[in-house]
Amino acid sequence: MNQHGKSPHLPPSPPTTRPKGSRNRLGQAFVQALQDDFQEHGPQVIETIRSEKPEHYLKLVASLLPNELKVTTDIELSDEQLDQRIRQLAAALDLPLGSEARAGAAAGGEAAPPG
Repeated sequence: MNQHGKSPHLPPSPPTTRPKGSRNRLGQAFVQALQDDFQEHGPQVIETIRSEKPEHYLKLVASLLPNELKVTTDIELSDEQLDQRIRQLAAALDLPLGSEARAGAAAGGEAAPPG
């Protein structure tokens, strides 16, 4: 054993530190390559994943969303006003509400969850 507690028969260990800034340059190069690839192929790849592997697409979308979404508003609506807005939105989206939804389910359409 030498004065450092190492066997003199072993080769010296390589340095354990990287050159200053090398990790940052690698990260920048990777992000640039990813950006270039996305510019060229991004929309087509997204469409392919969405249609061929929807579970991966949803996982990606979910990973981009914040863990908690807090929605606030300064608008105070009465129950009647809120009901009216819901009916307007449902009409704009061509969605049945209440008894209309249940009647559509009875006729073979999709039922809305009971509310």
